[in-house]
Amino acid sequence: MKTSPFLYITITTLLLVTITIMCAMDFPFNWVFYLTVIGQILVVVMVYKVLTDNYSTDKTFEHFYEDHPIEPLDIKAENEEFR
Repeated sequence: MKTSPFLYITITTLLLVTITIMCAMDFPFNWVFYLTVIGQILVVVMVYKVLTDNYSTDKTFEHFYEDHPIEPLDIKAENEEFR
């Protein structure tokens, strides 16, 4: 069964936000420590899953960002010569 990397991103983010809240509420050190170690392991797993995801796109850096697409510009200078 193939799972989306977004699941790993969500779980890791929720765990790390929970650790931040636990630190602010003065939870016992051992709880915070063990959850931090688990969070670090989840960050490594998350990065691995995102980088090994079978994702392809036809976008290039000429397309800028997907949330604000722009068309590539063809600007030619006067007396432009290519080698």
